[in-house]
Amino acid sequence: MKLEGIHHVTAITGDAPGNVDFYARVLGLRMVKKTVNQDDPTVYHLFYADEKGSPGSDITFFEYPGAPRGRAGAGMVHRVVFRVASNEALTFWEERLTANGVDASLSGDSLVFEDPEGLGLELHALETEDDALVAEHPEIPAELAIQGFDGVRAYTNDPERSRKLLEETLGFSPTGDASWEVRGDKRGSFFVYDQSTERGLQGAGTVHHVAWADEMDEHDAWQKRVAQSEAHPTQIIDRFWFLSIYFREPSGVLFEIATLGPGFATDEDPAHLGEKLVLPPRFEHLRDQIERTVTPIRNPREDWAKADGGG
Repeated sequence: MKLEGIHHVTAITGDAPGNVDFYARVLGLRMVKKTVNQDDPTVYHLFYADEKGSPGSDITFFEYPGAPRGRAGAGMVHRVVFRVASNEALTFWEERLTANGVDASLSGDSLVFEDPEGLGLELHALETEDDALVAEHPEIPAELAIQGFDGVRAYTNDPERSRKLLEETLGFSPTGDASWEVRGDKRGSFFVYDQSTERGLQGAGTVHHVAWADEMDEHDAWQKRVAQSEAHPTQIIDRFWFLSIYFREPSGVLFEIATLGPGFATDEDPAHLGEKLVLPPRFEHLRDQIERTVTPIRNPREDWAKADGGG
């Protein structure tokens, strides 16, 4: 069994409208699902990805309105790294981010910056045979667009503590003293530890968990394998669009293993992903209450459709 790199990364926001503006308008990702946190259906769960909502491109956010900013520390992911195709793309993004008031630092083949709430982000230019997971955007040429995840960087005060679980249980391949590649038959990504003894604080602008992708027919076996490692995984949880198990690796980072299917088109027309509030069937009876509670947000694609004469 092999994990197919990153499935998704989930973070926290205190400002859904600002979050949508940054990830959908500025970064050019597609909002592919507007739904609720299935463990707390009073708050949004917003998903941004490529045009198809593919695993490997999907950064998601729980919105807790007005949540104070957090701070990444030991046992937390502190930077999410996306791929672009070229140094030309990095130059484009440096100019685009600067024009939108974002400080960005270009060095070699990487552009490092933060989202409006302080979440660490990076664009890495590289050549890869993995599929380019790209969203359409009227201001961003496809060849310069974000192409999905490259990896994540986390903090720990002792990377050796996690080595056995990462390598023997999860099959991560070491690429350095504190770095690994996670590659399956279709896609790969990296996981890196940076040293820190600082205590983190969960809040807006911090990562809640990172999910690794697996095949549907291997999910039960992964749950059993993790349980045998004494990492104490949850039972398999049905998230409707995928199945999940959760556990903390020894350094404290919350991991999820999520299936590659059935996917976001299960209950929406692929041409209209993310346009309406969609609820898993078990929450449908709460729709009226949820719609009164969640923050009004506007998808920038509505404005693009009007500009194109679509409404």
